[in-house]
Amino acid sequence: MDQLGLLFMLLLGALLSVPVGARLGLPAPVLMTVLGIVLALLDFVPNVDIPPELILPALLPPLLYAAVRRTSWRQFAANKRPIFLLAVALVFVTMACVAAVAHAIVPGLPIAAAFALGALVAPPDPVAATAVAGQLGLPRRLVSILEGEGLFNDVTAIVLYHVAIAAAVGGTFSPWRAGLDLVLSAVVAVAVGLALGWATNKLLSVLGDATLQIGMTLLVPYVSYVLAEELHGSGVLAVLTTAMFLAEYAFDADDVMTRLAGHTVWDVVDTLVTGVAFGLVGLELHNAIRTASGRWTELLGWSAVVVAVVILVRLLWLLPATWLTQRLHARQDKDEDIPTSWRETVVMWWSGMRGVASVALALAIPLETEDGSAFPHREEIVFIAFGVIMVTLLLQGLTLPWLVGRLGVRADTEREKQYEKELAVRAAKAAKQRLREIESVEELPEELSEQMLRRAFDIGLRISPDVGDEERREAQEQRARRVKRIRRIHGEMLSAARHEVLAARSEPGADPEIVDRVLRHLDVRSMR
Repeated sequence: MDQLGLLFMLLLGALLSVPVGARLGLPAPVLMTVLGIVLALLDFVPNVDIPPELILPALLPPLLYAAVRRTSWRQFAANKRPIFLLAVALVFVTMACVAAVAHAIVPGLPIAAAFALGALVAPPDPVAATAVAGQLGLPRRLVSILEGEGLFNDVTAIVLYHVAIAAAVGGTFSPWRAGLDLVLSAVVAVAVGLALGWATNKLLSVLGDATLQIGMTLLVPYVSYVLAEELHGSGVLAVLTTAMFLAEYAFDADDVMTRLAGHTVWDVVDTLVTGVAFGLVGLELHNAIRTASGRWTELLGWSAVVVAVVILVRLLWLLPATWLTQRLHARQDKDEDIPTSWRETVVMWWSGMRGVASVALALAIPLETEDGSAFPHREEIVFIAFGVIMVTLLLQGLTLPWLVGRLGVRADTEREKQYEKELAVRAAKAAKQRLREIESVEELPEELSEQMLRRAFDIGLRISPDVGDEERREAQEQRARRVKRIRRIHGEMLSAARHEVLAARSEPGADPEIVDRVLRHLDVRSMR
């Protein structure tokens, strides 16, 4: 098997891991990591040969862009305090603690290289955490915090990682210079992200066609990342800024086709890239085995110590940070999402799995320093990072469902239903208001006006049946059964029409372009 065959195997595994994981009750990223480990143990599977400088720009931009689609600027602004404590402060603390311990236990490990190790194992993986959380029915506020933490801790950790790597490669380190680099990197990234977001928004309106617009969104994350990096900014922060700008301003509410098709395309991209990324995590067992040859006891001991530091620091930080956030929340904010009990805090602690970002940063460590010598203890750093990723991802990922069940942490379904009901009422009121505006400028027959008024009410009722009283709900259920029957019959009629048109494609003299145009028309009718 060659590298291309291995890639296709990972892509196939990424697709299959979703239904298999759903059937087994296990997160797909964990299954892909296990698949990677199994492949790494097979003799005919080659070692992964990806240039370190290509790993971050190849994997992170689409994953980050896809993750931002599930959140919003308003949600981030409301949760800025818990996100800051987790995504910024905790990353700094974890990096410092890991660096201090690694420098003490690994003989000859320079402090700059130790900080690089601390930075690359500091950020929990947003994809793994939210993939697990999404299957467990956790409270939405916890999922929101984990998503926000995952997005912004990558920004913090990657910037710190680059500072540490630069110090290790160049042999010098200036705290003032590092602080200035952090600030400039963030400023450049935000400027690039906003500018590219604005430009992309204008281009999307010019392109018009849904296919071209979605193609543009596939390119934008890479352009944002590469452009920011070329200007010595944070590529990750630039991608986040661009994605948030586009999520707020890019698409018209009435552009239904682009929105539906875009969600489908990005779900596919997210599934495939995530699967490949976690498969690569498991495949790194190749390198870990080679590195540990004859040194298993020593390297496993170092890895165990660093794993313990990573896990304990998160717990020791979360307990007081959550208490402080709850106190401040009671005095000031009403909208931010915070853990409301020690059980939810424990779930957040155990959700700190490392994954894609950590393995990408570990593999991206340069092979040499500026003077041409080998990067100090690169193999040991990669092995320790692999140990941290494997233990946190497999141990925590596989036991988190059990822990959530034991602690009884569940989503507040009543609150979610109430919010859904409120949105349904707002949607129905907006439809009725628009009907009144139309009636003020157009003369509608009374029968048509009453029919449209019923449809306006049905808009809210179909979203949330709790909007109407019992009589109206029963009437809606009867109409729903009738509509369902009509749609079934209509669907069978359209299916017969599609089969007939598709059969015409193989007839002599048929024009495939015209056939496809007619078939597309029938497909659109089927979606209504």
